[in-house]
Amino acid sequence: MLEGLTAGMLVAPAALRGGDQPTVEELKGRLANTSVADRPPICLHISERQLDAAERFYVAGDSGKAQAALTDVSAFAELDRDYAIQSHKHEKQSEIAIRKMVRKLADLKHTVSREDQEEIQKTIDRLQRIRDDLLAAMFPKGGKK
Repeated sequence: MLEGLTAGMLVAPAALRGGDQPTVEELKGRLANTSVADRPPICLHISERQLDAAERFYVAGDSGKAQAALTDVSAFAELDRDYAIQSHKHEKQSEIAIRKMVRKLADLKHTVSREDQEEIQKTIDRLQRIRDDLLAAMFPKGGKK
């Protein structure tokens, strides 16, 4: 009986270390099978994970992979916005998360080459437009009647 308990104690920490986190590809696959109202958090998670990947690629000196990751950051942030506005759910959380991503990109921009700074600035500009759209959806001019 004690052997089974010991084996269970060894397996549980191993499972907690990394196997529980889905890959970006798995998250992308889940998107199609999820209701519109539940898609914004998934899109945000993909966007945030790709931003982390872009940062790692820039640190490693791989601008090509970093730019591809930034493309995903923008694309999935746009999907997040679209699904959040369509479902009228997760708008506030989306706006906050995108604001944090903009700050992180602004910090990253100062650590890369001038050519890479242009690409990061384009991503910042796209994310700012997405934030503006979310804010406009949450606070329409003229108020709700």
